[in-house]
This record gives sequence, C-alpha cells and structure tokens, in this order.
Amino acid sequence: MTKDHEHRRKAALRPPLDPETMDPSEEAGVGSRRVRVQKCKLAPDGTLATGRLAGLSLNAAIWVLSWPVMVESFLNSFVGLTDTALAAQIGEAETTAIGAASYIMWFIGLIIMALGVGATALIARSIGKGRQAVADAVLGQTVLLSWISGILTGLFIAAAAGPVASLLSLSTEAAAAFDDYIFVIACGVPAASMLFTLIACARGAGDSIRPLWAMMLRNVVNLLVSWVLSGVDVYGFSNPFSFNMGVTGIALGTVCGDIAGSLLILSMAISGTWGIRLRRKRLRPHWHTIRRLIRLGVPNFLETLGMWIGNFIVIILVGSLSIASGTNAELLGVHVVAIRVEAFSFLPGFAMGMAAATLAGQYLGAGSETLARKAVIRSTIVAAAIMALMGAAFMLIPRQIVGLISDQASHLEQVPDLLRICGAVQVPFAVAIAFRAAMRGAGDVRFVMILTWFATYALRLPAAFLLCGADLVFRTEGGEVITLLPNPSPIEWGLNGIWIGLCGEMVIRGMIFAARFVHGGWMKNKV
Repeated sequence: MTKDHEHRRKAALRPPLDPETMDPSEEAGVGSRRVRVQKCKLAPDGTLATGRLAGLSLNAAIWVLSWPVMVESFLNSFVGLTDTALAAQIGEAETTAIGAASYIMWFIGLIIMALGVGATALIARSIGKGRQAVADAVLGQTVLLSWISGILTGLFIAAAAGPVASLLSLSTEAAAAFDDYIFVIACGVPAASMLFTLIACARGAGDSIRPLWAMMLRNVVNLLVSWVLSGVDVYGFSNPFSFNMGVTGIALGTVCGDIAGSLLILSMAISGTWGIRLRRKRLRPHWHTIRRLIRLGVPNFLETLGMWIGNFIVIILVGSLSIASGTNAELLGVHVVAIRVEAFSFLPGFAMGMAAATLAGQYLGAGSETLARKAVIRSTIVAAAIMALMGAAFMLIPRQIVGLISDQASHLEQVPDLLRICGAVQVPFAVAIAFRAAMRGAGDVRFVMILTWFATYALRLPAAFLLCGADLVFRTEGGEVITLLPNPSPIEWGLNGIWIGLCGEMVIRGMIFAARFVHGGWMKNKV
C-alpha cells in the first residue's frame, strides 16, 4: 500500500471535523488544508494548561481576575459619580438631568454588555481548549460588531432624548439640561462600545490587569475635562477656567475619557498583550463567529433589556411620586443619588462574578465541571463577605456617606433611609450577582434571561408599585398629567416603599439563582 493510500485510509477513519474546533479561516475554505485543533486538558496538578491563567491555583486565579475587575468597576462607577457630584454643584435641576441620563447610559451599557458577554464566554472556552485562532477570530468580530452597534445606538438615543424627558416628567430646566447632556453622550457611544467590549475580551482571555490602565486613563481625562469645561468648584478647588459649559462640559469630559480609554485598549488588542491578538484579517465579517456571538448575545440583551425597561418604569413611578407630592423632579434626584452610592456596594459582587464567569468558562472548556463549580462557590463566598461589610456601613453611617457626594438638604435627609434599606439585603444581592455572572460565563444565558424577566415583572415592579402608594402617571410637554395605572394599594410608603419592593425582590432572586446553581444545568450549555 502506498503512503498516499495509507494517508487516505486514516483520514477516512477520523470523525468529521467540528467547525468550532478549527481556525475560522480554514473552516471558511481559506488555505489548502483543514487542521484539527485538539482540546487541551488540565495540567497534571489540576491547573489550567493554556492562557494567562495557566499554572495558577484556583485561589490564585480568582485573586488575579477579581481585584483588577473590582478596581476597574470602581473606576467605571466613579465616572458617573463624578458627573453627579459636579452637577450637584450647579443645581438641583442639573443633578436630576444627570440622574435621568444615567438610565439612558445604562441602556447603552446593556447593548455593549450583550456583545461583551458573548465575547467573554467564547474566548474563555477557546482559551481553555487551546483554540488560539478561534479566540483571535472572536476578538476581531467583537470589535467589528462594537463599531456597528455603537453607531446605531448613538443615533437612536440622540433621537429618543425628547420623548424620554417627557416620560420622566422632568421640569423644564431639567429637560433642557437632559437634552444637552444626552446629545453629547450619543456622539461618544462608538468609543464607549469599543472600550467595554475589548475589556470583556481581555477578561475572557484571563487578563484583568491591563484593562485597568485604560480605565484609569478614562477616569483622569473625564475628571479633568469635565471639571475644566463645567466651570464648577469642587471640594474647595476653585476652577480657574471660564468655560462655564455646565452639563454640556460634563458630558464632553465623559466622551473624551471614553475616546482616550478606547484608543489605549485598542493598542493592547493589536499588540497581543492579553495572549490573543487583533489582526486586520479578523475584522472582515466571518458569519460563523458572528452567529455564535449573536446566539449568546441576544438572550443576554433581552435579559438586560427587560431589566432596563423595568427600572425605567421605576423612575417613571418615582416621577409620579414627585408629581403627587408637588415637588416636581426632586425625588428623582434623591433616587439617583442613592443608586450612585449603592452602586459601590455591588462592585465586589460584580468583580467576583466576573472572575467566576471567566474561570467557569475556562474550566468547562478544559473539561472540569468540578473545578468550575468550586470557582463559582469560592467567588460567591468572598463577594457575600465583602458586600455584608458594605451593607453594615450603609446601615450605620449612611448620612456621612451621602455627605461625600452631595450637600443638598433633600439628599442628606432622604437618601440615608434608602441606604439602610439596601444595606439589609447585601448578602442575597451578592449571591444573585455572582451566580448570575457565572452562569452567563458558562453560556447559560437563556435561563438567566427567563429568570430576570420573571423576577422583574412578576415580583419587582408589582412590589414597588403597591408599596409606594402612587398612581403611575406622566406629564406631557404641555403640563397635562395623564394617569397610566391607578394604584389600588392602601399602603403609601412613598420612595421608601419603592426601595423596599426593589430590595425584597433581590432576596428572592438570589434564592432562585442559588437553586439553579445547585441544579447544575448551567454547566451543560454549548457555546
């Protein structure tokens, strides 16, 4: 038998090639041969054998992944906090406008997050299996999609700013400031989209440290430009510049920060510092990889969209309370300041969740469900412990914490009560955040979507609505108040009632996610 016949005989005995195990360019027919990439197993000592986490123990891998994400998340939240603090020095209408805009920015973030979750899951699995070419392809297609989605999202929110201001029952001054802020933010959405999707790619590759440099640059540029252009004095530092652009200057600072951070992290992707590299040929549309990203991203987008719509209804309800009490949009400012403070409490949960997501994906890719489960459990325990401490601070010294952000009387009077409410549920909140992120990283996006919609619309919104005691209304541009839904509840706890409903739902959500984790179905998904 000739060598050629022997080669054909062996080739015929091989099982068919799985397109997800091949270099995408080879699967698409580029080149003269198709190469099988063997799945990588764990190293003999039970550590990962590939990627930047290779050779690290489980605890070391959790630490390496989590602390940079925690710092990065703090820096990301600090951008919004900076905008709110600067606006608070201008006036209450401007503070309310920035607070309302934060929900629009959340909408931008959920589109970016949908793409990022798919990228993290695919890159983590590819690294765990040793599929370098597939990881590079996912990186390239993620950048391509981030540009497209960023442009479309920016156009959409610029067009929607006016109707949204009406729905939120903003005062005339707040609505004008809101429009100015949102228009500038819309121009910077493509840069923000690329920044955060590339951070998601870096996490999937096991590198959470280098993206910190991009976030640090983003924060420094945002703080300096926003301060210079807004004309605001901060913490005794007199502003020597005479631009006095108000909220428009604050928005320009945010956009400049996004552009600076996105350019730095793009240079990292091109240089290959994460162990994966952005190559020009990977920017050409590759439909197989795009389909995989969409298959993971769409359920995540629908999940977060459902949550966003639910929370948007909540701020409409807060506006309804303001109308009922005759305080215009004052309560919305109180609500947003409380959310800005609360956001810092779940940063540890988010950081540990991201670590769990990456490790779950990589360990499952390497074939170890046991280590994937252990990584999630340990990450959740750490998240719960840290968030419990922060919850204690919210309950014991809430007024002092609020005073660091705003000195407005309405904020100092009402926000502390809201912080005490959310401080009491930090542990179940941590469980829900960490398990949810881990399940996303493992590709269990459909269940997470279903659960989020159920919890939001069957529990969260009804509880907040019934406990606040206000009808759901909105005010037209002409000043007419239209009732959308009368409130049948005899309870009238106002803004505190809304927060009790929101936080109570988080307790139930944590229990449901814990049940899903124990069930184990989250580890069986194909990505």
